[in-house]
Amino acid sequence: MKRFYSFVLMVLMLFIFVGFANAQEKVRISIATGGTGGVYYPFGAAIAENINKQIPNTTATAEVTGASVENVRLVGQGKASLGFTMNDTLYDAYVGTGKFKDNKIDSLRTILQVYPNVFHIVTLKKSPIKKISDLKGKKVSVGAPGSGTEYKSSLVFPLLGIDYKDMKVYRLSFAENTTQLKDGIIDAGVWSVATPTSSIMDLATTHDIFIVPFSNKEIETIEKTFPFYSKWIIPKDTYKGQTQDVQTIAVWNSIVCHKDMPEDLVYKITKAIFENRKSLLDTHKIAEFTTPENSVTKSPIPIHPGALKYYKEIGAIKDKKDATKKTKSKSKK
Repeated sequence: MKRFYSFVLMVLMLFIFVGFANAQEKVRISIATGGTGGVYYPFGAAIAENINKQIPNTTATAEVTGASVENVRLVGQGKASLGFTMNDTLYDAYVGTGKFKDNKIDSLRTILQVYPNVFHIVTLKKSPIKKISDLKGKKVSVGAPGSGTEYKSSLVFPLLGIDYKDMKVYRLSFAENTTQLKDGIIDAGVWSVATPTSSIMDLATTHDIFIVPFSNKEIETIEKTFPFYSKWIIPKDTYKGQTQDVQTIAVWNSIVCHKDMPEDLVYKITKAIFENRKSLLDTHKIAEFTTPENSVTKSPIPIHPGALKYYKEIGAIKDKKDATKKTKSKSKK
C-alpha cells in the first residue's frame, strides 16, 4: 500500500511538473494600441488573432491605451511587447528630442510599417471655422493625453502661429471628440488616423461635417521643419457629405518592439502578420499600405533583426546592411 501511494504521488508530481513546464513555455504578448474609436485598436486585435492562430503556445492581446507617446514608453519599459506609434513620436523617442529630451528610448526597434496617419481637423459645417487660423479663440480638442495626435498638435499648431493659449484646449479621445462635437461642447476636434475612421464616420451620419484644409504655404512650412510630415489628400466622399478633396498632412505608423525581444519570436510575429494580411484588409482598407516594401523603406529607426530575417527571406531587401542604411537615412530631421 505504501508503494502504491508513493507511485500515485510520483505520478501527481509528474503531471504538476509537466503542467508547470507547459505554462512556462506559454508566451504572452501584449499589444499597446490606442482608443477604441481609432484604427490602432482594431488593427491590433486582428494582429493578435493572427499571432494566436499561427504561433503555438502564444497568447496575444490588444490593449486600449493613450496611443503613440504612451505606447513607446510602455514598450521601452517592458510593460508592453508591441506598440503602435506614429513615426514622428518614434523618432523623437529614439533620439531623445521633443517630449523625450530627458528620457531617450533607444531600445526601440521597428517590426513593420502599418499605414500613413492622416491629420483631420474636424468641425461642423455650420461652424465659422473654415481655415486653421480660425481656430484661435475656439474650443478645440487637440488629442488624448499621451497620444500621437496630441503630440502632433503640439508641434504643428505653434508652428502655424496658433499657441495652445490662443484656444481653449481639450484633450479628448476620438470617441469623445465625436460626442462633444455632437453636443456642441467643443468647436473642433483633431484626429490623426487612417482614413476613413469610424468615429468621424459616426459623426457624419448625424451631422454635416467640415474638414479644415491646410494651405500650400502651411504645408511647405511644416515639411521644411518636420520632414516626417508630408502633403496628403483626403479624397472627396471619404466621409458622408464631404464634397471636395481636402488637403492636409500625414505621417507613417510603425509597430515597435524592444530590441531584446528574441529574434525568433519577432521573425514568427512578422511572418504571421504578412502571411495573413487579408485579415488586416478585412479590418480596414488602409492595410493596402501594410507591405514588406514599405516596412523596409519607411522606418525612421533600425528594424529588429527578427523582422529583417523575414524581409530578407522573401526578397524585400538584399541584405541587412541595405535595410539599416535605409532606416538611418529616414532619421534625419
